[in-house]
Amino acid sequence: MPTIVVDVMPKAELLDPQGKAVSGALHRLGVEGFSSVRIGKRFELTVETADEATLATVRQLADDVLSNAVIEDVVGIEVVE
Repeated sequence: MPTIVVDVMPKAELLDPQGKAVSGALHRLGVEGFSSVRIGKRFELTVETADEATLATVRQLADDVLSNAVIEDVVGIEVVE
């Protein structure tokens, strides 16, 4: 059965407190080379078929249910077999 993966990230212009905390931890651990960290959400939806109708439904769900349009963007919808 195919799986549809939906990735949601905080809007770029908003503060990401989780990402800031991880970035601070990396700095304290002496890890160099990372200028910022952003943390988002990943949803995996197992479906019977990944046809156009199902993808359209997932796109609508991603916008209406899986993300908060005020503070988040749906950055990717991908079918993985």
